[in-house]
Amino acid sequence: MDNKVWLKSYPKNMPAEIDADQYSSLPQMLEEVFSKFSARPTFHNLSYSMAYAELDRLSRNFAAYLQNLPGMSQGDRVAIISPNLLQYPVVLFGILRAGMTVVNVNPLYTPRELAHQLADSGAKAIVIVENFAPTLEAVVADTAVEHVITTQIGDLLSIPKRWLINFVIKRVNKMGPSWHIDGAIPLREALDQGALAPLKPVKLSG
Repeated sequence: MDNKVWLKSYPKNMPAEIDADQYSSLPQMLEEVFSKFSARPTFHNLSYSMAYAELDRLSRNFAAYLQNLPGMSQGDRVAIISPNLLQYPVVLFGILRAGMTVVNVNPLYTPRELAHQLADSGAKAIVIVENFAPTLEAVVADTAVEHVITTQIGDLLSIPKRWLINFVIKRVNKMGPSWHIDGAIPLREALDQGALAPLKPVKLSG
């Protein structure tokens, strides 16, 4: 007797089983998905839809940026502190395409909790939404983090919505607390640098 009752809800063209050996790695799968669905929307946030082609371009640029950072190499840990924004998938897939390891961090962590996770993971780089940067500022000197990339809520939206949302959050709603971390670089600047850098193929061992 077939107990997989959920299969009755599958569309006709959806297979019940997958070939787990079809792809040798997540980056390989992403490359095919980006190519196959390039014109289709993939994520929607704050009234903006990002197409697969844009996700492909931006994640590729972030991957190249990471690969060309001093002291960073394949397998290194990169932490992400972000709520559900367009920046999250861009950074997530960029880390994977660079051959590095994702470390997800709860944005609501206290300084003590953040310090523990960064120490436990050994993260050498971190991407953080500026609203949570004061927490990182309090502990970053005592961690292995060498590279800090910051972003504002509206950074990946179209102009002028990007400017408007970032202004309202920081200046009107006062949700942008002051902070200072030496050497921190804005995500948009990192993406611009990555666009000019080569992306080296990731070699994975079985």
